[in-house]
Amino acid sequence: MTDIRNASTFKLGSFTVKRLGYGAMQLAGQGVFGPPRDRAEAVAVLREAVDSGVDHIDTSDFYGPHITNQIIREALHPYSDDLVIVTKVGAVRGTDASWNPAFSKEALTKAVHENLDNLGLETLPVVNLRAMFDVHGPAEGSIEAPLTVLAELQAAGLIRHIGLSNVTPTQIAEGRAIAEIVCVQNQYNLAHRDDDALIDALAAAGTAYVPFFPLGGFSPLQSAALTDVAKEQAATPMQVALAWLLQRSPNILLIPGTSSRPHLRENLAAAGLALPADALARLDAIAMAV
Repeated sequence: MTDIRNASTFKLGSFTVKRLGYGAMQLAGQGVFGPPRDRAEAVAVLREAVDSGVDHIDTSDFYGPHITNQIIREALHPYSDDLVIVTKVGAVRGTDASWNPAFSKEALTKAVHENLDNLGLETLPVVNLRAMFDVHGPAEGSIEAPLTVLAELQAAGLIRHIGLSNVTPTQIAEGRAIAEIVCVQNQYNLAHRDDDALIDALAAAGTAYVPFFPLGGFSPLQSAALTDVAKEQAATPMQVALAWLLQRSPNILLIPGTSSRPHLRENLAAAGLALPADALARLDAIAMAV
């Protein structure tokens, strides 16, 4: 079993977490909808992740919906004191598995309470507001009203820290005027690097950046350079892609997801992979070729 207890760390609000965490999205069924094919394996994956030193789990009650949080509770409750569970609100799933905005005060309040109930928590450690002006990526639009709702729930003691997901720099600035923003979660990986400048700005401010789809998401990363570097390092391409992210900036926290223990071990092993400068340069060039 891979052990990451000595992996590097970064601040996530008042918490300090390992930079390699775990994303629970793949614990639901196909399309992040419905039950998993193998619930027992899903439970085993979560338990092995925590036993290996993972102390940061990313989830949402709209995964399933409700299913991933219920599995997390089954596998890990009562939670260890150092485990930080980060969830997201701002969307609901349709009966057709669609992803739909849910920004009203009523919807956000309901989502926070459902996350609390399904996870078995009295306070959510971190809640990300997922902007849904465009399901496929960040798009401008005011987040003042929904973020104010989360700030009120934070003041009521239901949320400890607030983050933002799928957002633009303008929205981050707007959010900081309403609440302390402890993390930003956007799509970012070797080939999708629109947030390069944002990552550097957040690092300077001491704010965590959590890339979703670090391995390409539903379209896995493919590159001759990535394959070559992996062969040279006696690693898999996905391990190299994760190691590149860890070396990209110290404020990056990774949440690769999986529903199998062998794949979990492969992901966690990336914490021990140090890429040389020439390999980093070749990997950096991948984005220019896309």
